Amino acid sequence: MKYIIFMKAHRIITTFFLFAITTTFAQLKIDAEIRPRTEYRHGFKTLFPDNATPALFVSQRTRLNTTYTIEKLNFFISLQDVRVWGDVPQLNTTDNSGLAVHQAWGEVFLTPEFSLKLGRQEVVYDDSRFFGNVAWAQQARSHDLAMFKYKENKFKMDLGLAFNQSAENLIGTNLTTPRTYKAMQYVWLHNDWNNFSGSFLFLNNGLQSDSGLKYSQTVGTHLTSKQKGFNLAANLYYQFGKDVLDRDLSAYLLGLEAMFKTSDKTKLGFGVELQSGNDYDIAADENNAFNPFYGTNHKFNGLMDYFYVGNHINSVGLLDLYVKGNLKFNPKSNLTAAVHNFSAAADINDTVSKQLGTEVDLVYSYTFTKEIGLKAGYSHMFASEGMEVLKNNFDGNTNNWAWAMVTIKPTLFTSKTK
Repeated sequence: MKYIIFMKAHRIITTFFLFAITTTFAQLKIDAEIRPRTEYRHGFKTLFPDNATPALFVSQRTRLNTTYTIEKLNFFISLQDVRVWGDVPQLNTTDNSGLAVHQAWGEVFLTPEFSLKLGRQEVVYDDSRFFGNVAWAQQARSHDLAMFKYKENKFKMDLGLAFNQSAENLIGTNLTTPRTYKAMQYVWLHNDWNNFSGSFLFLNNGLQSDSGLKYSQTVGTHLTSKQKGFNLAANLYYQFGKDVLDRDLSAYLLGLEAMFKTSDKTKLGFGVELQSGNDYDIAADENNAFNPFYGTNHKFNGLMDYFYVGNHINSVGLLDLYVKGNLKFNPKSNLTAAVHNFSAAADINDTVSKQLGTEVDLVYSYTFTKEIGLKAGYSHMFASEGMEVLKNNFDGNTNNWAWAMVTIKPTLFTSKTK
């Protein structure tokens, strides 16, 4: 039933745009994505307990994207269905609610430099450390907001404004929708120079609480330098204001990464990231734990998602020391490897070390055609006593994770600009 509705909606959209393209100067592109992923979980995201069975499943994301461009307007709709193979019976008359509008926005160009982008949209900046689309997650992330955009030469400025509500109420503005913010305002500035680029971000983030709206502020910068065979990137963020529990907030993130091209086929690098935290299990009036709010956190601090992917918020923080490398076998395939050593930024207790563990990540990528790609990975967590205390699991089991994913992204239709 859901797929019938899905296809009918897309046929209506396509018919409208095919009619429009014959009456005006326009460009239309329709593309799709099918992305099934098999995962074996034996200690993914948390330590594996005794007397439990590993998880094994196949999830899938299906998308239909429509891009329509005319003078002074960009228009985009992305419909997606997210499911696990077998989550509905065969010969089903109803379906689980996995169909959603991932993006639906229009960008109006008021001048060649200035535009207004309205609707549900992905927000991605720099290396996705603080704003990202979380593309690894099948559902991904998007925001309902108004974005004012300015671009001239190598300078960019975005101003984002969001105000969320649970329904069209007659009275009141309290938000009851879980896992989202009430209000958000941010400005992002970016400029490119010859071998250097820099961004500045200011975010005013409002969370609904029982005692009203609580605002925190985040200010930060992302800096990159690219020389021949050498890339350097840095992140610096500071948070202040109030958290959702009305505590004073004072937290920071510091990150530095260097990558070296050692040959035509190999790259090697190392990095460090420090996110401040709170002493373990000690109540305090001030919150010193950094929160990377809307970043693509799966991309950072190990692929097994032990930190900041729906967890580890308001905890002991994190010091992540890592090395990584990439080996290109041929134009179609490559292997990426990384080793992370994790430790707490704040104290756990007097008898337990800050050491949390070491994670090894391996990812193999193969491009079959321009439209078809394969990725497979294996990760292993060697947990320390500190991790066992944080996760309250002292069973001492093996913790590993394996996955394989096929991405099929064909272009179904495209028109040439007249």
